[in-house]
Amino acid sequence: MKYFFVYILASKRNGTLYTGLTDDLAKRVWEHKEKINKGFTSDYDVDRLVWFEPHDTREAAFMRERQIKEWKRAWKLELIEKENPEWNDLYETINH
Repeated sequence: MKYFFVYILASKRNGTLYTGLTDDLAKRVWEHKEKINKGFTSDYDVDRLVWFEPHDTREAAFMRERQIKEWKRAWKLELIEKENPEWNDLYETINH
């Protein structure tokens, strides 16, 4: 089964945040780390995978991404710290 992922990247603990959506989490985070696509994440050095959530459909993931993007920053921080209190980079824990 193919999954779609909503993810949050950070520049550092309590740093700049970015919320995204992808169907290939390892590849997409690698692209952020390598600064393949110029823009917000490359400009602000946002490449630490601190949270992600799988979804069965692109539509469900899109709706969740939109929901999180609307959230207050404090809610996003709470979401991250609930699953990843140390703000570890989860990139190495996902299958490549």
